Amino acid sequence: MEKKRALISVYDKTGITELARELASLGWELLSSSGTANHLRKAALTVTEVSDITGYPHILGGRVKTLHPLIFGGILARRENPADMKDTGEYSIPLLDMIVCNLYPFEETARKKSTLDDLLENIDIGGVSLLRAAAKNFRQVVVLTDPSDYAAAAEELKAEGDVTLPTREMLAVKAFRTTALYDGMISEGLCQSTGYSSPELPARMPLVLVKKQDLRYGENPHQQASLYLPPLSDLPWEQLSGKPLSYNNILDADCAMRGCAMLQDCCGAVVIKHTTPCGMARGSTPLEAYEKAFRCDPVSAFGGVVGISRKVDAATLEKMAERFTEVLVAPDFDDQPLEMLREKKPSLRILRWKGGRASTLQFTGTWSGILVQQDSLPPLPVPEKGEWVGRPRPDLWDDLIFAWKAAALSKSNAISIIRDGEAVGIGRGFCSRLHAVEFAVKQAGGRAQGAVLGSDAFFPFPDGVQAAAQAGITAIIQPGGSVRDGEVREAAEKLGISMFMSGQRTFRH
Repeated sequence: MEKKRALISVYDKTGITELARELASLGWELLSSSGTANHLRKAALTVTEVSDITGYPHILGGRVKTLHPLIFGGILARRENPADMKDTGEYSIPLLDMIVCNLYPFEETARKKSTLDDLLENIDIGGVSLLRAAAKNFRQVVVLTDPSDYAAAAEELKAEGDVTLPTREMLAVKAFRTTALYDGMISEGLCQSTGYSSPELPARMPLVLVKKQDLRYGENPHQQASLYLPPLSDLPWEQLSGKPLSYNNILDADCAMRGCAMLQDCCGAVVIKHTTPCGMARGSTPLEAYEKAFRCDPVSAFGGVVGISRKVDAATLEKMAERFTEVLVAPDFDDQPLEMLREKKPSLRILRWKGGRASTLQFTGTWSGILVQQDSLPPLPVPEKGEWVGRPRPDLWDDLIFAWKAAALSKSNAISIIRDGEAVGIGRGFCSRLHAVEFAVKQAGGRAQGAVLGSDAFFPFPDGVQAAAQAGITAIIQPGGSVRDGEVREAAEKLGISMFMSGQRTFRH
């Protein structure tokens, strides 16, 4: 029986000496490139250099080591194919039974914001080729790219005399996933380094993701879930305290971060429940903004997620310690009261938002496929690009914009009622816009008198405007675009409501 051979060429040498010793003890011949060969020789292992097989030294400064027919023929040869075996015999190609390889650290180099030349030097060519060739011929060649798999493969060799087919299949898939991820890293790294910007929604999109952490479960206990990031991306937040984040926490925190982004022009606060605001306000201090946002719907705010657009001070943190909140998101926190809150509320998840996001695209899985759209905040309405119906009310513009923001952040159909920079009623997630108005009006009560109203999409009928007028709403901001816009305009003018038609819809499903 011909001796088994393993080609070992690794950048990360974790666990490689132990694996090589196991293989040697089982009578395997070890082949290696220079760096790994020197490492194994220091452990008193006998190693044959690749250059001794090929008859070529490493050339081009080490760029070409294993790329040779005598190496790849030994990997790709199909043992059951007479023509392949004839070729290996005619050209004295040694058969290889295992490839152990991991790749140059492109990701680490890219994260250091290295030069383009440094990035190019850390693009592995031979290693990727070795992995792909071995994975393609996995029935004959075991491919190992992850040190965590070394021990299991060695145990199977000792117990079974070979690595089993299911394990080989798993390792082959893992190798191809490794090279796919590696290519994704390279693509992203070169885009960042060269400044090249590919089309936002190209005809073909390789979806390469890196698992950041496993989650307890998904939206419900019967669903598994994990958090993934695009290549070379980082989390847009740092968790400072509290229990691990759940799937639902991350969805709610997403809305809180969007809220903080939309409230960057003021000291604002938003309270989130089930991915939609139940309160939103601005104030002269974080505490004032938080208290106003909380009182819009204190029942729903129980166990919610809070986002604050400014550094959170002691007074705000002390007030929050009195209530049950799942997650707090803000750009920064005062140190001493933060420690106090950690002690009083050890389960409260506190996130320092870095002001960014992990991706500029939004991916939504459906039974029809994956929906992809640009993930950008809607542009602010401006008076010059819209149209006033009735008397213009520039004196109410700040509140109208705030109403527009609250509606844009809420789940459609969405209606917000704002008075003096404070949401007094939010109707969100309704199938009927009239029902959304009626809910927001009921929530606002007497505070709707003299307030303004924002809608995330057009009024399909005049009834929503009529309900707003009955509640005492003074002005409305809405995009328009309904086939009944004429009837809606007529109703607003007849009822004495000023209405700004922005032309910009802000659906959130």
